[in-house]
Parts: sequence; structure tokens; C-alpha cells
Amino acid sequence: MWLHHRGRAAGVSAAVVGVVLVVTGCTPARTAPGPASAASTSQLALTASPTCTNAQVVAGWSLRRQARQTIVVPVQETDVAAVSAEVAAGVGGVILFGSRAPSDLGAQLKALTGQALGGIAPMVMTDEEGGAVQRMANLVGSMPSARTMAATMTPSEVRQLARRVGTRMHAAGVTVDLAPVLDLDDGVGPNATDPDGTRSFSLSSTIATRYGLAFARGLLDAGVMPVVKHFPGLGRATANTDVAPAWTQPWSVLQQHGLLPFTAAVNAGMPAVMTTNARVPGLAPLPASLSWRATQQVLRRQLAFHGVVITDSLSAVAIQAAGFHIPAATVRALVVGADMVLFGAPADQVADVTHRVVRAILNAVDSGTLTRARLRGAVVHVLHAKGVSLCPS
Repeated sequence: MWLHHRGRAAGVSAAVVGVVLVVTGCTPARTAPGPASAASTSQLALTASPTCTNAQVVAGWSLRRQARQTIVVPVQETDVAAVSAEVAAGVGGVILFGSRAPSDLGAQLKALTGQALGGIAPMVMTDEEGGAVQRMANLVGSMPSARTMAATMTPSEVRQLARRVGTRMHAAGVTVDLAPVLDLDDGVGPNATDPDGTRSFSLSSTIATRYGLAFARGLLDAGVMPVVKHFPGLGRATANTDVAPAWTQPWSVLQQHGLLPFTAAVNAGMPAVMTTNARVPGLAPLPASLSWRATQQVLRRQLAFHGVVITDSLSAVAIQAAGFHIPAATVRALVVGADMVLFGAPADQVADVTHRVVRAILNAVDSGTLTRARLRGAVVHVLHAKGVSLCPS
């Protein structure tokens, strides 16, 4: 997503983000972990199974708490306290929107994340790509567009630039960058008819891969988690999914070209992937973010990706055109393998949308549409990306 007023998002990698580690005993699935005295905590550590895993502990959480960890809520970077209630209730992430960040953003975000349920801080995300898509350039420094980077800089210089910007992002409390764009495009966008344009490094898969991975590695160097997008390749799509239904190039073409940078990113160990809301002819009839074949068959199984899968904004027109409102789209995305969902909403509607999304997830579990194992698996992916261990060290 490229429009300033809409939402999208991303995650955080283990050694990448300074989150608070939460240490509890490994408890049976029927028992939710709660506050314990020093003595009882010690006893839990002594009696805990030596094979304790996050999955075992998460199984003891309420379904509501699990559901909230899969949600990323939108907020304007000038008023991050507006989502304090959602953070205190345990949402998994926050995505910042705007074009000019306040000078004390770091202090505001520290206060916000300090309210997180159980000390498990939310991922703090934004879109800092360079060129036409920059949210906090006034704090972290301006970057040229991806296309300009590839045309005027070496991959090493791009990595250094991303490291410098990422270091400033991290200092300001932002732990996830929804970048780089790995799509192959040579259009004039970004605009309503061309979602990528100059956001793409190149129409060449070789160049896009080389520069995209250099950018991603620079962010990792700085302690910020990159999110490669828009899987399986949005370049030369028929429209911008924010404002219209869109189709990518045919699957037979993507497999030979557009998919290659994502394959390389997975092989390079990138921690997070964002799926596109465009439909892929020849792969699936629904938008890729809602497609089992795109997420499970191709990304998880064929490419063997084990990191965090994040949807593009589920408030996009392309999702609505496919017959889904945000809560229903969330359920569908989780069912097919997404771990975190993004949406956009006016500030005064974020709480209501979040509530409806949580309710939809709970209803889906109750009905059997979404299995407990799939929901738990999503939460485990999110916690791993955050670097959180719920078991005694």
C-alpha cells in the first residue's frame, strides 16, 4: 500500500528488536499463565518440562489473547498514544502512518510499548522505502527511490544507506520496516494504476534481487526487521490494489521472473514476507493474501519459508471487491497461513475494527473454520520474530 491514509504493515526478528523477554513456566494448555510470586515462579522453573516450548505456553493463553497477537493496528505517528488501549490488551503490532514524525517519537513509543500485556512489546512498523514512500524522513534522513538507488549506487552503498537509516529508525523506537519492494517494474508509478513504479529497483530480477537484499541486510545490520514485498510479485500489475481490484502477471510468467527475488530472499534467510492483495492468474481466484495456494503451497511448502507472513492491508478495495470485509478477510488470511494482518481505519474507528476482528477470529475457532493449531502457530511465529521466549532459560 502506498496511500498515506491507509494501513499496511510488518514484524520483528529475534536478535533484531529490543523487546522485553517474558519468562514463565511451561504450563498445561488448560491453564493460562498469570502473575506469580518469587517462590511460585521458582517452583515453576524447577517443575517445568525440559522440552518447554512457546507453543506449549501459548496453548494456555486465552483464545482472545492469541487472536490479538496476530493483529497490527494503525495509528498516526503524531498521536501514537491513541492505540494505548489496544497495546495494553496485547495486540501484536502497531503500524505508523504520516509524513513527518515528532521529534520525541522515541519517547512516545517507549511509553506506548511499556504498557504491553505481559511485557510482550508489539512490533512497531512503518513504510520507509525511500522516494515516494517515506514516513519519517525528517528523523531518519531522506532516501532516493529504489529505482534511483539501483541506477546510481552500488549494492554496498545501498546497504550502508539502509543501515544508517535503520539505526535511526531503531533509535526512534521503530523495529520493523515494511521494505524493500522486490517487485519487478519499470512503470511511472506509484499511482492508482501502477502500484510500484519507482518503488521497484528494476525490471531485471537479477538487479532487483541484488539491490533488494542489500537494502534488507542493511536494515538487519541496524537491528530493524525488513519485510520483503509483495509476494509473489506485484510488478506490472493491472491496478493499485488500494483503490481497485488488480491482477498480477500470469503465474507462468511470475515463476520465471517476478518470483525469483522472493525465492532468493527466502534462501537468504529473510525473516518476513508481505503478501499482495492482487490476484494471480493461473494460481488462484482470490487475492494472494487470501489464497491457500499462494501462502501454503508456494511460500510455505515450495519455498520452505518459515518466517512471519504478513498481509497487505485488508481494508484495500481489492479485498472488498473479492467479497470480504476486514474481519472475514482476517479469518481467511489466518486460515491460509498468514501470521499477522494489517488494516487501515480512521483513528476513531480503530478500536471498533480491532474488536470486530478479534470477535471474528474467536467465532472462526468456535465453528472450526480456523483451527486452534493454526492460530497458535501464527502466534508462535510472531513471538519468534520478536525474540520472545516464554520458557525458563
